[in-house]
Amino acid sequence: MRKKISAAILGLGIAGASVLVTGGTASSHGYTDSPPSRQILCAQGKVKNCGQIQWEPMSVEGPKGFPSRGPADGKICAGADARWSPLDDPRGGKWPATKVTSGQSLNLNWRIPVPHSTTDFRYYLTKEGFDPTQQVTRANLDLEPFLTVPYRGRQPSTNTSHPATLPHRTGKHVLVSVWTINDTGNAFYACSDVEF
Repeated sequence: MRKKISAAILGLGIAGASVLVTGGTASSHGYTDSPPSRQILCAQGKVKNCGQIQWEPMSVEGPKGFPSRGPADGKICAGADARWSPLDDPRGGKWPATKVTSGQSLNLNWRIPVPHSTTDFRYYLTKEGFDPTQQVTRANLDLEPFLTVPYRGRQPSTNTSHPATLPHRTGKHVLVSVWTINDTGNAFYACSDVEF
């Protein structure tokens, strides 16, 4: 009898651990670290009062199809997930920004602990005249990506980099990176603040 109870407890423990392990990784997939995304700045403690995203910077997953579908305006940086809503807060335009210049060549880098079959990566930038104290919306984004990298179902590596040439801008802007998953209805979103 003792062996049956021990086996049952052990089985429950393994099942519980499996749920915790798969639950943690199922929603944890990737983020941009160059230029640093808002979620990685929160995870590194460089920005405070970020809520749960500080423990799950790779979890900003939302509906794919951006910009025609996907997260609603004002919820783009959080992938429309209320748990990550601090990422949509413009913080009065005070998010730390990476210094860049128009026409600069810049490597856009993703850290991807859990690779997926991928449609593409797309990179968008806010329009000239963007007010960094406002949330990111389609109206203040250039909806034509300045870089699209097709993957046609291939999986990216755990450290994926895409060289890009930045368009002309002045002042502070938000770079929106979208990693579209091929075999699900979702994509991963990352917002990085840059200053030209």
